[in-house]
Amino acid sequence: MFSEYLQAALSHAEYKQLEDTTWFAEIPGFPGVWANSGTVETCRSELREVLEEWLILKLRDHDPIPKIGGLDLDILGSEAA
Repeated sequence: MFSEYLQAALSHAEYKQLEDTTWFAEIPGFPGVWANSGTVETCRSELREVLEEWLILKLRDHDPIPKIGGLDLDILGSEAA
C-alpha cells in the first residue's frame, strides 16, 4: 500500500525547468514536498526521497495525510494513535 501511495503521489508531481537550467518539482497538496536539482532524473529521485521522509514524519506524528488516487495512508497513522 505504501508503494502504491508513493507512486500515486509522484504521478501528480509538477516539474519545471528554472531560468538557471535546474529542475524544480513539487506535488500539489503536499506542503513542503519539493526538490531542485541539475537534471530532471535527479530531481525526480530527490522528490521521491523527500516524499518518503515527509510521509514517515506524518505517520509518526499522527498528522493528517492527503488521500490520493483513492488511497488513504491516514488509516495507518490513526490506528497507532
